[in-house]
Amino acid sequence: MSDRIRALLTRRRATLLTVAVLLCLPPFYLDAFWLRIGLFSMAAAIGAVGLALLSGTAGQLSLGHAFFLAVGAYGYTWLAGDPGPGLPTALAVPLAVLMAGLAGGLFSPVAGRVKGIYLGIATLALVFLGHHVLLTAESVTGGFNGRSVPPLSLGGFTFDADGELAVLGVPFGAEERLWFLGLALFALTWFTARGLLRSRPGRALAALRDSETAAAVMGVDVARHRSAAFVVSSMYAGLAGVLLALAFRRVVPDYFGLVLSVDYLAMIVIGGLGSVAGATAGAVFVTALPLLMTRYADQLPLVAAPGSAEGAVGPTEAARYLYGAAIVLVLLYAPDGLHGLARRARDRLRRRRTPTTVPDTAVPSPLPPAAAARPKEHTP
Repeated sequence: MSDRIRALLTRRRATLLTVAVLLCLPPFYLDAFWLRIGLFSMAAAIGAVGLALLSGTAGQLSLGHAFFLAVGAYGYTWLAGDPGPGLPTALAVPLAVLMAGLAGGLFSPVAGRVKGIYLGIATLALVFLGHHVLLTAESVTGGFNGRSVPPLSLGGFTFDADGELAVLGVPFGAEERLWFLGLALFALTWFTARGLLRSRPGRALAALRDSETAAAVMGVDVARHRSAAFVVSSMYAGLAGVLLALAFRRVVPDYFGLVLSVDYLAMIVIGGLGSVAGATAGAVFVTALPLLMTRYADQLPLVAAPGSAEGAVGPTEAARYLYGAAIVLVLLYAPDGLHGLARRARDRLRRRRTPTTVPDTAVPSPLPPAAAARPKEHTP
């Protein structure tokens, strides 16, 4: 291994360690509002990474992401709650993720044979079907009012506000405890998704996105890889649903509607299709913007506080207008999203730091001996 590669790996490890330390600091300095924004953003980033693998890498349009989020959230609540099997919460989490993967597997034959807008319409039916089931299956879902979410417990440690816990003199409530759980789940999502993109299946999915005919000629099983991408994306969505349920502490059917699916499409488009970092950036932007506008609505022009007079633009609607405009700007001027903008800015900064030396005078090279002028021969 050359010194340059070794130095690059060392710098990357140092960067990852620095980022990890910085992400562990907010519970010690920020209040519950900012921690909730972080929790919701991490949950959204997990689901957005799954959708980015499906739509950005495999090129499959899905409008049913909210359905698989609901399967994960309600699956965990039912498996660990009463009424329900009452399983240990540590076991209910992976089982809820597997339930979301199973739901994606049941739909995967359709995903393996349908593509484009037709697949988007087919997945759209899942959202309406799921919403109907959530409203009518009251014994499992609680109906319109939803259900309370049992707190997660790992090895006797419970991720809720019960019991006094202080770390370095800082009281740790539910948000502080869930922050580190969210970090662990997001780190798992980040590294598994990046590993998948760099593996042979990831390259096969990218080949499918570029040209199915060329991928099939190279030996890629088109239907099988499409189906597998749909199942993996569903499992990421199920994990995001579990974290959302733990953060909200109550799940209701109206949250898992078509608007949520559109929000996730906005995340991956704004962040950059096919990029884990881009999906994360888009998730933070789309999730945090309405929450911040709700808190500071009285200080923003043209935005009315929640519960104001009829006809005024509320913070949620204003946030949707803003990231709708962001989608248009991204599609027109930065098709690769925020991730592409950051990459180009980094490349420009790197070029400025590396000056190129150009010689002042160019000395012409002498002609080769074969091309040198030969004396003229006299004819007899």
